[in-house]
Amino acid sequence: MKKIKCLKNILPWCLSFLLFCSACSVEPDFYSQVVPETFYDSQDNVWQRFNRPFTHWRWYLGQSESRWFLQELGTDEFCLPTRGSDWYNGGAYQLFHHHEYYDQMNSISNGWTNYAMGVALAWDAIEDLDKIDFDKLGFAAGTKESMLKQQQALVASFYLDGLDFFGGVPLYTTTQSEVKGRSTDVETFNFIDSLLTEAIPSLPLKENLGGFENGSINRAAGAALKARLYFNAKSYIGKEMFTEAAAICQDIIDGKYGKYALESDWTKIFGFNNENSTEIIWSVPSQNAKLQTDGMYWSYMVPYNYKNYLGGLESSGSNNGICLVPSLDPTGKRYTYKLGGAYAKFADTDVRKQPYVYEGNGKYRGMFIVGELINPLNPEWKCLGNREYKGKVIVERDQISYFAKLGTAAYPTLESLPSTIATAEESSGVRVVKRSPRPNQSDVLKMYDPDIPVIRLAEIYYMLAECKMRAGDKQGAADIINNIRKRYFVGGEDPNPVTAANLDKYRMLDEWQQEFLAEGRRRTDLIRWDAYVTEDWWDHKATNNANFNRFPIHSSIIGANNLLIQNPGYDNN
Repeated sequence: MKKIKCLKNILPWCLSFLLFCSACSVEPDFYSQVVPETFYDSQDNVWQRFNRPFTHWRWYLGQSESRWFLQELGTDEFCLPTRGSDWYNGGAYQLFHHHEYYDQMNSISNGWTNYAMGVALAWDAIEDLDKIDFDKLGFAAGTKESMLKQQQALVASFYLDGLDFFGGVPLYTTTQSEVKGRSTDVETFNFIDSLLTEAIPSLPLKENLGGFENGSINRAAGAALKARLYFNAKSYIGKEMFTEAAAICQDIIDGKYGKYALESDWTKIFGFNNENSTEIIWSVPSQNAKLQTDGMYWSYMVPYNYKNYLGGLESSGSNNGICLVPSLDPTGKRYTYKLGGAYAKFADTDVRKQPYVYEGNGKYRGMFIVGELINPLNPEWKCLGNREYKGKVIVERDQISYFAKLGTAAYPTLESLPSTIATAEESSGVRVVKRSPRPNQSDVLKMYDPDIPVIRLAEIYYMLAECKMRAGDKQGAADIINNIRKRYFVGGEDPNPVTAANLDKYRMLDEWQQEFLAEGRRRTDLIRWDAYVTEDWWDHKATNNANFNRFPIHSSIIGANNLLIQNPGYDNN
């Protein structure tokens, strides 16, 4: 069967992407012609076929930055400011920050092609796997059904992203179909729901607490995807389904879908041996020199020369781009926006609010690149500037402005300094080290060992808490959140616990932000709370245009399939 030809019949706008992926070093060999009777003659070959869509999924979440950009840039969480002559890029990142989306933005184009290619690859694998005689090859009973339903759940996860970013999308169940136009939002929602409902009972069950995670979709992951679908149903189809979401979350917590438990040490969730974390429900596997992934998009995030702070760490590029939306104006005064300023919202006694330091033997502390970048354990290890502060130790600020120009005729005082997405310098903005932490050079072989958590038990608890809040049980919601917050304070001494009195829309959004900072979900949370287009934050004015809760479909995608209709609000772009 000529697989590329079949995929081309379905998704012509993805063909060039498929060919790119097949040549890319992060992907295994892709066979343009596969004859099941001759190639699938061993269990290893069958597993290779099963894993092919997952290699795309791993690349989609762990190496391609497009999905993360769509979820984090343009929110109150992260920005990619213009730093002097760096990162202007035709104003693309400024446009993102201001929600000036249009139908020729590359990240938006990739957001569509990347999810759609995942759908195509998974259906393609299902068609091949379904023809194989698993009994003849000696597989254990139930293996075939598990493989097929994992692929089906993977399809659902890709379609869930498509629904989240774009609304209704073309729905396929085979690679033999003709090209289709978009289904409605409700049809897409119901299709995802049906895929998961059918798949979940046949997904593998994690029966050992802290059992090894390898990226496969287990039963709890399938249930969590369904909970996410229901949790955001109001955003997707205009219908609240918080009660249904809460029921699934409670079942996951009660162990119906496998054994999981919250970690008391947050670094075990994201650290160098996190494949055995009790909290992780689904993760992208990573291993140095084998399955290398980078869920923090390290090169975009860290300052120039940050490798020297890590003892000259090899192969740790730094392009000095992304940072948190600032908490402070140039004078040091806290901004009064209800959203944004994530760093300042962390309590000073929160163990995460320390400069990132790798302590050795896979241990580390802190989550932020902030302050004077001299390694406290090795003071000779320093991060020196490359632009305005060339040769000087970088002091990373929770501010964005031209501090190097302070005292000049143009900017004589702090009050005269501008603070916008267009007026940053190399030391502007706090950086985040969370997913994909890095070792020192002495432990360089650990560099890509952290897996990337995609779904973890804390999310299930937070969904349940928000559902309780929306149902009027604020104390129940507060109790759930506080039970998780306490792990971030010595002795569990939380200086600002959630209470029934202080839990409102903004506190709930702050709690989501602090717990899931940088995990690629902020836009979805803001939209669920009707805050993405209605709220101001630093250098961002609300558009109050509900159309911008969805991205436009790239002009090249529509050009390749004239059955696709553009989203409202973008027709004249």
